[in-house]
Amino acid sequence: MLEVPDHRLRQREYLLQISRAITAQLDLTSVLNLVITVAVEMLAGTSGLIALYEEDGNGEPQVRASAGLPHEVWLAFEPLLAISPAELLNNATARVLHQLAQNTGLPLRQVIALPLTFSETPVGVIYVFRAALNVGFSPDDAQVLQAFADQAAIAVSNARLYQRVLREKQRLDALIEQSADGVLILDNRWRITTFNKTMEQLTGWPRNEALGRPCAEVLAIKNAQGSNICLTDCPLQRFPPVKNPVVEGRITTLDGRELYVQSRYASQYDLQGIYQEAIVNVRDITEQKHEEELQSTFVSIISHELKTPVSIIKGYAGTLRREDAQWSGEILQEGLRIIEEEADRLAQQIQGLLDVSRLQAGGMRLEITDWSFINLAQEITQSFALQTEKPFTFELRFPDDFPFVHADYERIRMVLTNLVSNAVKYSPNGGTIRVGARSDGENALVFVSDQGSGIPSEEQERIFDRFYRVDNRLRRETQGTGLGLYVARAIVEAHGGRIWVRSQLGRGSQFFFSLPLAHRQITVNAE
Repeated sequence: MLEVPDHRLRQREYLLQISRAITAQLDLTSVLNLVITVAVEMLAGTSGLIALYEEDGNGEPQVRASAGLPHEVWLAFEPLLAISPAELLNNATARVLHQLAQNTGLPLRQVIALPLTFSETPVGVIYVFRAALNVGFSPDDAQVLQAFADQAAIAVSNARLYQRVLREKQRLDALIEQSADGVLILDNRWRITTFNKTMEQLTGWPRNEALGRPCAEVLAIKNAQGSNICLTDCPLQRFPPVKNPVVEGRITTLDGRELYVQSRYASQYDLQGIYQEAIVNVRDITEQKHEEELQSTFVSIISHELKTPVSIIKGYAGTLRREDAQWSGEILQEGLRIIEEEADRLAQQIQGLLDVSRLQAGGMRLEITDWSFINLAQEITQSFALQTEKPFTFELRFPDDFPFVHADYERIRMVLTNLVSNAVKYSPNGGTIRVGARSDGENALVFVSDQGSGIPSEEQERIFDRFYRVDNRLRRETQGTGLGLYVARAIVEAHGGRIWVRSQLGRGSQFFFSLPLAHRQITVNAE
């Protein structure tokens, strides 16, 4: 029986132990440092380096780790890296080594190089150097190093694969974290394993508290009846399974906010069709739902508002044309007056709708001229004074030298009419309505004040929104579409001005808006 020398057995045992240690590593830098350190130690070398090809196998290898060679001399080894390992084994590199030794000041007398190859793809090259010439690298050294190189190539390839997977995971984690939508990932027990920054902002749940909890506890989407959809009709537990289900509903955030959200689910199943995990995209659609509700409310309101004058016009017209009745001239005039007023009211409502459509389409056009705002204010207040039945007093407060404004007369007439009309409608006990203005040199600051019911502070910013009406008893008793102040703001802003309100509940409101003043041109005739 042929016995294997003890040093060969120890060498193979050592090789096995080191190979196991190398293949257990997944960090590429750690793998490379271990490979080259062990290679130098196994072959009793003085130094060594390991160079890797790009992952596609193209180009010359680049030094990635070394043992006994300072990092600053790595570039000096580029001439050596350009020589194939086969040429190095044929001792065709004495001149290159001599030049390297001179350039680096390192004892480089011998070199052995073996390629790292995995699945017939070149991975890199291991180089081991010796400082002495009296003991050369033997075929046995090359054989041992090749066996080690084969294991090292596997370890390097695994570490590179792990790096790619890690980079991809980091990229996906960054995409999920920076997503504008809330993103969470659920395991096969519907517990949260991933919870991005937007989900924290959306739900109010801190990430560290949300992770590991059931989705039904953290998200808790409720339907119109107030039932937790995640418990009563979980989209991930429906049978038969629904592909990419979508649910919508309300949630109450951890910090007490009420939101309307849309949740989209993408599930993963195993080969037996058993649910494994799901990624969930959650989007805040509160504003969208609010807009839909406003649109629905608007349709309801406008239907009522348009039907009322049409019904009155039709009723009076039908009554006056009855052939079996003889109406006095006074009754005829009164009926015709009411028909005319209701027709005007209907026309104003239609004009308001047209104005809103133009605003949304960006089609508002202004016809700018210079004119007296005082005359307009007198005309409008006199008209309301004749129409109102409640005890109102209308006051005008303008300085005697108040200049002309530079604006679209009809558009500003709409604004002022709306503000005075609101002052009348929302002053159930009458009182004094004041209209005035002052000049700051460039602009006119107009105000309309009343002694009415006032506007809650939390609603003062929203009253200029489309279709919005203050939620109180007077709103329910007062006609209107919620478009007047929206159109008024658009008109004022189209003139370069702004509109705002100051109000106290029970003490009335004061609306302000600004307009550009007319600038008279002075012509100097040269003689």
